[in-house]
Amino acid sequence: MFHRSNLKKLPTLEFRLIQEAVNLRKQAEGMPLGIRRDELLRKAGQMHVAAHINEWLTSPGLRAPT
Repeated sequence: MFHRSNLKKLPTLEFRLIQEAVNLRKQAEGMPLGIRRDELLRKAGQMHVAAHINEWLTSPGLRAPT
């Protein structure tokens, strides 16, 4: 039988997005200027924005439109 208490506590989506952004920025640090580096930095920025959007969407102050 499946019990919730047996589950490990998983990191939140926000945490995973921020961690991925940090990892992408670290990868880009060691690269020479170019398209691949720009792609990594752009993707890191998108992850950061996604984390903030998720934070906003899950905030307790957000209300459904009336």
